[in-house]
Amino acid sequence: MHDQPDQLEPETLMREISDLEGRIGELRQAAGLPEPDLRATLDAALVELELALTALRTMGTEQAGGRGGSAAAETERRVLRTVFQDAPVPLFLLDRNTSVRRVNRQAATLLGTSSGYVSGKQFTAFCDMATRAAVRSQLAAVVRTGRRRRVQVRFLGRDRPVDAVVTLARVWIRGEPDPMVVVAAGSSDQPTGEIAAPERAKGGREAAGSGQARAGQGTPPDDEAVATIVHRMDVLATASELLLDEPVFNETVAVRRCARLLAAELADWAFIDLTGPANGGPGQAPQGGAHAAGTSPRSAPLLRRQVVMGPDDERSIEAARTLEEVDPAEGTLPHTVFVTRQSALRPHVENLDVLGICPDGHPVCGKIGATSVLSVPIEDGDRAIGTITLAASGDYGPFDLMDLGVVQRLGRYLALVIRAARLYRRRAEVAETLQAGLLPKSLPSIPGVTVAAKYLTATHGSEVGGDFYDVFRTENGWGMILGDVCGKGEDAAAVTATARHCVRLASRWKARPGDVLGIVNETLLDEDRFVTAVMAGLTMETEKIIVSLGTAGHPPAIVVRADGVIRSASRGGVPLGLFEDFEPGLDSVDLTVGDTLFLHSDGVLEACDMMRQEFGQERLLEALAAHAGDTPQGMLAGVEQALLEYCDGDLRDDVSMLALRVEPPTLA
Repeated sequence: MHDQPDQLEPETLMREISDLEGRIGELRQAAGLPEPDLRATLDAALVELELALTALRTMGTEQAGGRGGSAAAETERRVLRTVFQDAPVPLFLLDRNTSVRRVNRQAATLLGTSSGYVSGKQFTAFCDMATRAAVRSQLAAVVRTGRRRRVQVRFLGRDRPVDAVVTLARVWIRGEPDPMVVVAAGSSDQPTGEIAAPERAKGGREAAGSGQARAGQGTPPDDEAVATIVHRMDVLATASELLLDEPVFNETVAVRRCARLLAAELADWAFIDLTGPANGGPGQAPQGGAHAAGTSPRSAPLLRRQVVMGPDDERSIEAARTLEEVDPAEGTLPHTVFVTRQSALRPHVENLDVLGICPDGHPVCGKIGATSVLSVPIEDGDRAIGTITLAASGDYGPFDLMDLGVVQRLGRYLALVIRAARLYRRRAEVAETLQAGLLPKSLPSIPGVTVAAKYLTATHGSEVGGDFYDVFRTENGWGMILGDVCGKGEDAAAVTATARHCVRLASRWKARPGDVLGIVNETLLDEDRFVTAVMAGLTMETEKIIVSLGTAGHPPAIVVRADGVIRSASRGGVPLGLFEDFEPGLDSVDLTVGDTLFLHSDGVLEACDMMRQEFGQERLLEALAAHAGDTPQGMLAGVEQALLEYCDGDLRDDVSMLALRVEPPTLA
């Protein structure tokens, strides 16, 4: 190997100028990093000025040729390989584009990886993000001028960063058309072991991944491996507890908990992207790989960024807000992982666009200083519903296969929680829709009276309830009914619909509630569920309303007089659908101006407090008396407030209430 003159052909010179423009752009990005090394960037900028001056002086000259025959070239390569591998210091051999052609064993050990992995990658991919652009410029200067240079470099070691001073020297090798660069790494003025890693929120990676520093203090390497494995197991155990610690699965809570844990324990930044309910329902995604069943990236459901978690300093928090608006675009690593359902590990990032571009045009990796990235699909075994992507800077070392395995397991955990949450939410939506179809959309307007209704769903469970109420015309006036079907779910809903519509139909030719309930009983005998109900038939007279009551094993109607006196109608009757010889409980009351008829389900009486004591009849009567002067809407709202305060908002069963108030006659 030997040095050569420095004249360049015009085509080569144009390429140099183009490369110079690219490096200047990188220096601008380096200056905008969260923690820029401004001194190194300034030195590199001065070097670029020198290069530009040299290029102008040599424009138009020709490169000297002739570098020996093939035999001499082969001999020189053998000598180079022997010297290279046996050198006692880490050595890197780079081409003029700064790609690593070869490294010796010392260099591979320095990086904590294999020689084969390093070969072919950009040398700067193994350098800290803050000085990467400056190192690239110094390398270009060595290639261009032939002058040796010494540069401070922070290598991204396997366990933690390694600070070193490297010597850059240009060499010519016979048989190679372009000059190459030998990089020799020496010890830094500040030993690696004396560099304190930034503190983490929970101890995380620096506790399990600082093996290099502790090994220098006499800690056996095997202990470090055990500590790393134990830490990963702790992360998985913590994730399981956090994700499953919900009485009702909540997708938003699970996603944010997972991202927060990963950002605290395994990475600097955590991104979680999910598909939404579009394209065929919650969580629908391509089956199989990218080419399965005709699936392509363009036909895949869109990924939406759900959460970004990073460091808690002000600049990072602002960056996280920006990145939450950047959905994974086609061609980015998260999008590719989602479509192919194949995890990806990039221990040393070479392409800064791998996570996409920010709205300001800067690469996401550059904005957050990411030098190592991994991404895994969130899949439950049947389909992919999103991705988890982690990014780390040089402070905690590049990701490895153990990190990838841990995050893959978390991806499966999270997928199962999300699937359960979406299934629960969809069942709840179906139940709400079905329940809405079982209740009247609005109450009819009845001359001389005001009617109000209230329905509250149980706090727990997503199945449709069995409560129903209705107000309708009858043969001789108006009718009201409030009932409750035994059980919940779709079967109970079918019985509810049958009972409600049968009451309406029978009331067209039967005037007395007892007769109507008898017809309903016959209809429900073939069902496997019974129904309790209370029905009121209203006969409108000039100065009063005559109310005929029929009760079928249901809490009786309550009358609240205008003067505040309260009475309960007679109990009685058996539930509908049990016996052929059905006998309802019958009663009759007169309502005058200001009187209110109140019907309710047993969910009111059975609401419990923290001591499991029921709300009961007496508390209900007290609540009604306290709101006797209110409108029917106000009376129901007062009962609702008293009920929810008593049970602290935890309703064991659905609650339905119906109130009718006789109003003063209007003047003509």
